[in-house]
Amino acid sequence: MSENSDKAAIFRDDVTVELVKASASDADVIWAARVSTAGENSLDEINQDPSKSAGLINYLARERHGSPFEHTSMTFFISAPIFVFREFMRHRIASYNEESGRYRELSPVFYLPSKERKLVQVGKTGSYTFVDGTAEQYEITVKAMKESYLLSYSNYQKMLEAGVAREVARAVLPVALYSSMYVTMNARALMNFLSLRTSREGSHFPSYPQREIEMVAEKMERHFAELMPLTYGAFEKSGRIAP
Repeated sequence: MSENSDKAAIFRDDVTVELVKASASDADVIWAARVSTAGENSLDEINQDPSKSAGLINYLARERHGSPFEHTSMTFFISAPIFVFREFMRHRIASYNEESGRYRELSPVFYLPSKERKLVQVGKTGSYTFVDGTAEQYEITVKAMKESYLLSYSNYQKMLEAGVAREVARAVLPVALYSSMYVTMNARALMNFLSLRTSREGSHFPSYPQREIEMVAEKMERHFAELMPLTYGAFEKSGRIAP
């Protein structure tokens, strides 16, 4: 009998983002930038108040001198639907480790859109918007998703109980199944990610991300703003363009 055979399905409409560890501060940007003109004297900047050099951080962001922002590191633990991770991993400027359906039995946790999630696409690919669906459309969507999820997970369980390998049985599961992963990136990479995966007024280059990955990005952004307020402010002032 598989370990999940008696577990009821869980349906979620949220994502979770936890900052596991970080070596990231505005001061890191300052000493990394100062070495170009101060050499070994830049070591004196390591324990200095970064607020005294806010102008330098703004300059670096505005002029897109990006390498000083790379001397930082943030590791997040993220729980979200698999289809979100597939979009996430298009960003090849981070390190990823995701739970594996080859080595553990996957739990029946599935994504359902909230009632606030816009359901209807208006316009053609490359030039479209999303608008609210009707109550009937939402009911049809949720009903169809639940039916599909429960059937696929039942078949997954049947295969496991018959002795089929996990790496084979998982093929029947949908991309709306929740997974978890660690993501580690530096501030420059994170700003690049945020510039593409959030939709904000005032962005120099407007972006139109899928709502589910934007939910992840919004939570990561809050951590970033707390860790590196001067850098985050410079990112905003520069039109949310990654340096």
